[in-house]
Amino acid sequence: MARIRLRYYALLREQAGRNEELVNTAAGDAAGLYDELAARHGFSLGRTQLKVAVNAEFADWSRPLADGDEVVFIPPVAGG
Repeated sequence: MARIRLRYYALLREQAGRNEELVNTAAGDAAGLYDELAARHGFSLGRTQLKVAVNAEFADWSRPLADGDEVVFIPPVAGG
């Protein structure tokens, strides 16, 4: 079990109802963690619509997670 700090932005922040949270997870990688959180918070975006960063570096969805990691799921941003 790993304790992970999550930060949420844009639509994910709205759907989670918070900017950040600490979670204990048995997910072995970023993909598993997102699936777990999507089920918990009802995220409407699929992984193909997001980028993931672990410890302030873009990462692959299969990147293993370790206790104390900080994860950010980055949604598409519209602007002009």
